[in-house]
Amino acid sequence: MENLKSKVIIITGASSGIGEAAAKLLAKNGAKLVLGARREERLKTIVNEIEQEGGEAVYLQTNVTSAEDMQKLAQFALKQYSRIDVLVNNAGIMPNSALSELKIHDWDQMIDVNIKGVLYGIASVLPTMREQKSGHVINISSLMGYKVIPTTTVYSATKFAVRAITEGLRQEESPTSRIRTTNISPGMTATGAVSEPQFQDYPSISPISVARAIAHAINEPEDVGVNEIVIRPTLQSI
Repeated sequence: MENLKSKVIIITGASSGIGEAAAKLLAKNGAKLVLGARREERLKTIVNEIEQEGGEAVYLQTNVTSAEDMQKLAQFALKQYSRIDVLVNNAGIMPNSALSELKIHDWDQMIDVNIKGVLYGIASVLPTMREQKSGHVINISSLMGYKVIPTTTVYSATKFAVRAITEGLRQEESPTSRIRTTNISPGMTATGAVSEPQFQDYPSISPISVARAIAHAINEPEDVGVNEIVIRPTLQSI
């Protein structure tokens, strides 16, 4: 993981699950982490744990549904380290339900976090990456961004959107600004995000497995774009 050393990496949704696992793994390999999430106490704890292991990390309480908060997070990274090499758009929610339940508040939340949060993240770093003529945007989608099953309709729609945004960014920026893009679509992952009984018996992978996929994409040479990674439990059939 030689290419991770000293890279400045912003991670949203960094207070638990995939975000926390990625932060710790990347810091262990020499990256400089800028962590954003809503739960400040969790961020403090994670930064302390990283520092105790000899890594380097800072944090800023951030709500990805706020374009202003995301701008502040990017400016915070620039103030600390003078550049931004990677953005990991990891924050996401999945309050699944059948459309007939009419949980419009949940639909709005998923659109705000899963789609607008990704767009606000991109908007916060794109000018800097274009000026640098380098950068890497990693968006965490989902296996449900490839398929729909009952109760995942709106969640799947948001994750299909993440894939479209990632590919659009690649086509617009990679040839001229040399900004790399990666869409990572995990299957069932043991993050505690899924509470529906129908999913409780599904096999799952550890967040560290997704973190390793993130690290792999970043570690490839600058002239290599790892654009799509699908990662699921071996035993997961869907």
